[in-house]
Amino acid sequence: MAYKNKLDLMKMNLPSDLKKLSLQQCDDLCKQIRKLLITTVSQNGGHLASNLGTVELTVAVHRIFDSPKDKIVWDVGHQAYTHKILTGRADRFSTLRKEDGISGFCRPDESVHDAFISGHSSNSVSAALGIATAMKLNGDDHHTIAIVGDGASSGGLFYEGLNNAGKSNTNIIIVLNYNEMSISKNVGGMAKYLSTLRTREGYHKTKSAVEKVLDKTPVIGSPVKKVIKGSKDAFKNALLHSTLFEDLGFEYIGPINGHNIGELENGLNAAKALNRPVLVQVNTVKGKGYTPAEQNPGEYHGIGSFEIATGNPDYVSVDSFSSVMGNELCKIAKTNDKVCAITAAMKYGTGLQNFAKQFPGRFFDVGIAEEHAVTFSGGLAQMGYIPVFAVYSTFLQRSYDQIIHDLAISNSHAVLCVDRAGIVGSDGETHQGIFDVSFLTSIPNTKIYSPSNYAEVRLCLNKAIKDDDCIVALRYPRGNEDPIAKIDQPTDSFYHYQRDSEFLIVTYGRLSANALKAIEILKNKGIQCDLLRLVEIYPISEKVAEIISGYDVAFFFEEVYDSGSISEKYSSVCDNVASFTIDYFVKHGECSDILQELGFSPEQMSRQIEAFINDEQD
Repeated sequence: MAYKNKLDLMKMNLPSDLKKLSLQQCDDLCKQIRKLLITTVSQNGGHLASNLGTVELTVAVHRIFDSPKDKIVWDVGHQAYTHKILTGRADRFSTLRKEDGISGFCRPDESVHDAFISGHSSNSVSAALGIATAMKLNGDDHHTIAIVGDGASSGGLFYEGLNNAGKSNTNIIIVLNYNEMSISKNVGGMAKYLSTLRTREGYHKTKSAVEKVLDKTPVIGSPVKKVIKGSKDAFKNALLHSTLFEDLGFEYIGPINGHNIGELENGLNAAKALNRPVLVQVNTVKGKGYTPAEQNPGEYHGIGSFEIATGNPDYVSVDSFSSVMGNELCKIAKTNDKVCAITAAMKYGTGLQNFAKQFPGRFFDVGIAEEHAVTFSGGLAQMGYIPVFAVYSTFLQRSYDQIIHDLAISNSHAVLCVDRAGIVGSDGETHQGIFDVSFLTSIPNTKIYSPSNYAEVRLCLNKAIKDDDCIVALRYPRGNEDPIAKIDQPTDSFYHYQRDSEFLIVTYGRLSANALKAIEILKNKGIQCDLLRLVEIYPISEKVAEIISGYDVAFFFEEVYDSGSISEKYSSVCDNVASFTIDYFVKHGECSDILQELGFSPEQMSRQIEAFINDEQD
């Protein structure tokens, strides 16, 4: 039965009402969805360009398949906003990325329509294959659909999943969304391959035409067709063409215009009818429907709030920890031709765009492939170069084995610039940078710096380049320095602000500014407390341990996970450590609100110290 009510996104029963719409109504719905996306992201921040590009695709998927019986796995969830809107969350979409609101990524605990958590890239095929295999074992013939951005196709896990899925004989459908962009522009052989396929719009028409001609050719037609289908020789490639995906065992459908719902539905219906592994290539325009995002999709991949009319961000930071690191690296590279910079599709996010312009021969964007980036760095280091891999803390997690096996064991000198260390806010559990200290301190021959201001970033980066006998991690938070933390003459080890108190706060990085403010709050309450601000936080220092041991209590505040924290290390040699760390996955919200909840705001720091002292005195 056709949908006869006036089309109002907020009043529809979704996703079931989608199947009742005409194609014209679907186009009208897509316009409403785009308006909601732009309005919400302009206020809340988030991933805009990628979501504008997948509106029609998402509508078509939900019209052809029956979620949650059919399982939809998104890679990455930053292109799944329309999916959230179409699965009963339209009325709550204004709370996107806000505390107690809906997540910016897919979460099974948020909706039964979210089949798998999706914050990091390239994992969808592996997850979807696991789901599809379980469904097959259960006798369930519904489909599992993995929707993959082409940027994710540069990650190794994507190929590991493909290698197994193509021969799996399960009802798995991979929708490869090709838009020529990941976060930075796609690089590598796979991007070029997909670009070639993108231009072959007539591929399946040509293939079908050849098969029809052979079917109608008397005597030789059928045998020739049989030979073509059964061989891997150049004759087959010339006539019917074989894609990489077909060689891996998939039926290949595409390329399809990703903004034409009719074409999308035809392709998805064909894939659904095959009941075997299928890969559908869909071509889309990132930022579709909003001119500023179409013209600059990289800028609008992940963005803060902005003015809709102009596309201008509400707040533009003239500097940040990332940009200071990138600019200082350029200065170093001018006098040291052995310095190389590596990024995993995050040139702009990690502040390396100027390095890329000034030293293109020594700049390497390896795509969304952090594991490869570390091992590639190991190869550079083995040949006497100094690799500097700038990477978000949350993504460095993916390369733990490579740091151990390909850097540490061989005693290679590589610099890891760990951006977005600590709480990052609205992206939530999958992106909070709270685990890097825990896993890096477990790796032998590793040194960690955690600067709290720009001057220390410059100092520590220069020191890291010269520390040629170990892996050096330089970790710093998202955003800008706090003016209270500015220092004209930084050191490379620690600062000890002494007032001859019985109590000591020990911290590092962004929390140093909050600790200084907390000390002033305590002072106004008649409580004296000194500060030990670490810069080189690991390995543990005998001198630091000696300072700590001279106090009744040393209060450690760390924006990191508890197990493997710096306070845990010092508590093994000092018996007066009180540790305030993080012991759970931190959900999304404003960064300041999260720090407050974790007890890391100046007010909460002072309150916890005061309560501890009062309890001890009682």
